[in-house]
Amino acid sequence: MPERMLPPSDQPRSELDRALHDLVDRADDVTATQGRLRALLHATQAVVEPIELPMVLERIVRAGVELVDAEYGALGVVAPEGGLEEFIHVGMAPDAVARIGHLPEGHGVLGALIDDPRPIRLRHISDDPRSVGFPKGHPAMEAFLGVPIRVRDDVFGDLYLSNPRAGEFTLEDEDLVTALAATAGFAIANARLYDETRVRQSWTASSAQITSALLGTASAAAVPMLADELIARTGADRICIVVPGPDPLTVRVAEARGLGAETLGGAVIPWMRTAAAVVFESGESRARPGGRAGSTSDALAVMDGDGVGPTMFLALKNPSSAWGVVAVGRAPGKGHFTPAELGIGDDLANQVGLAIELARAREERQRALLADDRSRIARDLHDHVIQQLFGAGLELQALAGSTPERELARRLQSAVTTLDDTITQIRTIIFAMSPRPEADSSLRRRLLDIAAECSPSLPQPIAVSFSGPVDLIVTGDVAEDVAAVSRELLTNAVRHASASTVRLSIVANETAVRVTVDDDGTGIPASGRRSGLANVQTRAERRGGRLHIDSEPGRTTVRWTVPADPVDGVDA
Repeated sequence: MPERMLPPSDQPRSELDRALHDLVDRADDVTATQGRLRALLHATQAVVEPIELPMVLERIVRAGVELVDAEYGALGVVAPEGGLEEFIHVGMAPDAVARIGHLPEGHGVLGALIDDPRPIRLRHISDDPRSVGFPKGHPAMEAFLGVPIRVRDDVFGDLYLSNPRAGEFTLEDEDLVTALAATAGFAIANARLYDETRVRQSWTASSAQITSALLGTASAAAVPMLADELIARTGADRICIVVPGPDPLTVRVAEARGLGAETLGGAVIPWMRTAAAVVFESGESRARPGGRAGSTSDALAVMDGDGVGPTMFLALKNPSSAWGVVAVGRAPGKGHFTPAELGIGDDLANQVGLAIELARAREERQRALLADDRSRIARDLHDHVIQQLFGAGLELQALAGSTPERELARRLQSAVTTLDDTITQIRTIIFAMSPRPEADSSLRRRLLDIAAECSPSLPQPIAVSFSGPVDLIVTGDVAEDVAAVSRELLTNAVRHASASTVRLSIVANETAVRVTVDDDGTGIPASGRRSGLANVQTRAERRGGRLHIDSEPGRTTVRWTVPADPVDGVDA
């Protein structure tokens, strides 16, 4: 049937209708495009308004979901070693999140976008060969759009969108989300710069305060104070200060503060279990990211279940090597330490290390000045005071021998005895004050150390006196017995006699060695345990000596005497 022809008068009207229809369609397209551009501008404004990084990341996800009318959205932050270290998501109900358990780690399609940071647009996720499926309890997802977010030339993370209301993502959706990702990169860079500036201000203020505190602190208290200051001022979840361990290839946690500090304090850790060992060897600070717990997890990292937090290791150095390491830990799920944070922390460690070295140098100088002062006093005592006392004693002794009055002679002789005792005490003081080498293990030094150990609970320190060439005559096994007997007798006087004054005297000559302990305590009871004194008596009898005890309330004298061993140059 031939096509019906319009009358010539109706043909211009039909062409006009078509032109008007095309114009309306184009106007609708322009309106829709303007609407989506306004939506992009609104999303851009929402992204650039906040300045703190966590809020920026959440705004980016929400803006992307609203821009393409998607049901689900997420932003995965790429970890330094690959995979995802942080996953911010919107759209899923809390009970669904709880059913899924751990969040995605960057496998399947998500991992493909990490490995090859170019946009991915899929009509059905399950149709893609790279898809690995969803965990149990995960909501159904069909269409997928993934776009990388770059901060300058580095990929910061990826924006993931799924289940658009229109059924699938269009090329226009991809272009809009790509534009949003570009703006997001600038917003993230600004937020990072803000966070870095805030962290630098905090750590710089902490560094100044910690350094000032350490400069006025004894070096022995510097490490505990450093741990206290760092945990209080840096916002870390845990601080550990590590020093070389007691055994080769180990480190020891000298101080720990924060999460789990009670189990780490004093712990000895093999080198293979912590990156602190690498810092000791290289002297260079470093950081380790967090992740899932495994056999290679750092022993100093903060752990919670199967999560491992990031850790930063800062070297505390002297001019030649690293003498300590500060392990700064964050809880699992928190962001890794950035290169900027590592540099800030390293600056703080350098200043702290210098402050501690200055404190140690100041103490060494003070010790040297004190040793010089003691040496001068010891010389003055030996060269002047003892000589004057000795001369006075000789003069009194001569007077005692020449006077016919017995009482006067007795009193003069008593004064001579007192001067002799004073000279003996001064010589002991001179020996204690004189500088000694680190390896000094002489019997005199051992006995002085034993007396010092037993003195803290007494009103006044134990008085020690030596008579004769003690270190020359008392050697070998006899010296060991003398030290053991002195410790036992002093301990008994301090713990059991309730004494206020205790005196230890050591006499050594060519024939005998005698240890005498006097105290003003309650005395030795006639009945009671005497296992300690029995051991002392056994030591004396084994060497052919004896133990003599003279005790009553308010006065006790215990005298341990053994024959002296022959010594070269000394007649037995």
